[in-house]
Amino acid sequence: MAEIPDEEHQIEEQDIEILVDALRQSFLSKRARYYIAGHQDILFIEIEGLEELSEEEIAEVAQPILEELDLEFEEISLLPLTN
Repeated sequence: MAEIPDEEHQIEEQDIEILVDALRQSFLSKRARYYIAGHQDILFIEIEGLEELSEEEIAEVAQPILEELDLEFEEISLLPLTN
């Protein structure tokens, strides 16, 4: 299995941080964080306040951002932020 060069890994991490921040701002949240289930190629993004919104409201806000900042994950899952 080939290793990802540090520079490429750094760019990918910056892209993820840009995506998370854009989503956080769009949902008018103060806090958000992410983690990657690498073995499943899934990006989980937790955003404060999502529990107050319906799935339709979340999709309406998130979809354009996810399409604009298209990252190479099998799945990107948005979740309410837990402590």
